[in-house]
Amino acid sequence: MPASAFEYALLRLVPRVERGEQINIGVVLLCRQQGFLGIQFHLDEARIHALWPDLDLGPIREQLTAFELICAGGAAAGPLGELPIYERFRWLTATRSTMIQPSAVHCGLCEHAPTMLTHIFRQMVPMSGGVIADQQTPAMGL
Repeated sequence: MPASAFEYALLRLVPRVERGEQINIGVVLLCRQQGFLGIQFHLDEARIHALWPDLDLGPIREQLTAFELICAGGAAAGPLGELPIYERFRWLTATRSTMIQPSAVHCGLCEHAPTMLTHIFRQMVPMSGGVIADQQTPAMGL
């Protein structure tokens, strides 16, 4: 398979937006040529609570679950789930002032988008205890 262009953004946890402190918690990746939109994330509770002891992770998990549904597409994600994958990616990577913030969008070439998603995730999201990920949700189809 020839190399395909892809785009990705890191998902960062920023519990106190006014302070700007953050940790990487996930990656969302789009490869239009392969019809792939996927997300991987992990909440390292020990690391998060070392930085922010009183942070309630429930709402953050809910938001990540919503992101996962948007990546997968379909009716379960509401109106956003019906959009083409590139529009869903643009929505997921839009600048927002919530606790989960995307990085700038980066690009590259890959032969297999799901493998690249896992590679970037392992490189960019620190995890204690060697856990691979909470979630990996690829969405296929244009």
